[in-house]
Amino acid sequence: MYVAVKGGERAIQNAHAWLAEERRGDTSVAGLSVAQIREQLSLAVNRVMAEGSLYDLDLAALAIKQARGDLIEAIFLIRAYRTTLPRFGASAPVETAKMACDRRISATFKDLPGGQVLGPTFDYTHRLLDFKLAADGETPAAAQREADPAPVPHVTAFLNREGLIEDAPHDDTPPPDLTREPLEMPADRALRLQALARADEGFTLSMAYSTQRGYARNHAFVGELRIGTVAVEMDIPELGFTVEIGEITLTECETVNQFKGSKTEPPQFTRGYGLVFGQTERKAISMALVDRALRWEELGEDNVGAPAQDAEFVLYHADNIQATGFLEHIKLPHYVDFQSELELVRKLRREVETSQHQEAAE
Repeated sequence: MYVAVKGGERAIQNAHAWLAEERRGDTSVAGLSVAQIREQLSLAVNRVMAEGSLYDLDLAALAIKQARGDLIEAIFLIRAYRTTLPRFGASAPVETAKMACDRRISATFKDLPGGQVLGPTFDYTHRLLDFKLAADGETPAAAQREADPAPVPHVTAFLNREGLIEDAPHDDTPPPDLTREPLEMPADRALRLQALARADEGFTLSMAYSTQRGYARNHAFVGELRIGTVAVEMDIPELGFTVEIGEITLTECETVNQFKGSKTEPPQFTRGYGLVFGQTERKAISMALVDRALRWEELGEDNVGAPAQDAEFVLYHADNIQATGFLEHIKLPHYVDFQSELELVRKLRREVETSQHQEAAE
């Protein structure tokens, strides 16, 4: 923080007070509670949790309230708070095949065990403003739901039975932790997936969209998109066995992509993968498309120069907190830097003017 003149600290304090006043808005209007944000702005809460790398509904809702709805600022708050938390262990990998699905669709198979579950989605709405929501106290109609939907197998398992899709890549090597170690290149797939999971949704969406427009030769089908709750388990050394410590909601997407084969692999489908906190399906699909585009080298494909194939470009520009910090720092005082450049421009102009006068005199 630059405090360039005496009294700057007082100005900053006044700015903070004004910010708090603007955040609250008209005091004659009831204030939003954290519970209201958590329950009624759940998709915003889910995005803040995903990109903030911290699964806590109440803290994400509080960050949204404090940030006046600026989700990137809320993500910044969550990441900053996350650094203060102690780390006492690691959970076991979650079993998404055992997910209790609220939503589960496939664009590759119409009929599949467990069926298509449309779930809570905007996909089939008319995108017309519902002015009934402007009236206070509206009560949505209760929907009939199964009490405990049974876990269902992954769709890609059906293709795998015939050898039509690559085996899911598996590596027992503990992946690096992006939240504790800086991103370095080259990045393996586990590290890339971590970066994409907390990448800015808009940036990831743009990269994914570019792959669909021909920048990466990456035609994909959504093999399966599922949203639901999974158990989080942890090994307790003192007990000698694994115990369940809670449940979280996840969105998982597996894409099925064309692959013509290589010198070592027969023609078959390949996979793209996305896994994100909460109901965040746009992000999960985008993540899966970009993941597949970044796998060109390991699959022996040609690099056609598409932005989504450039791991360094994608991963170093995907983090909205880093991008925001670098972007917004230029609005802080740079008086000395600018004065030096201003003097340089003046000097160059004087030299040009002198040269012009000499040419005119000759």
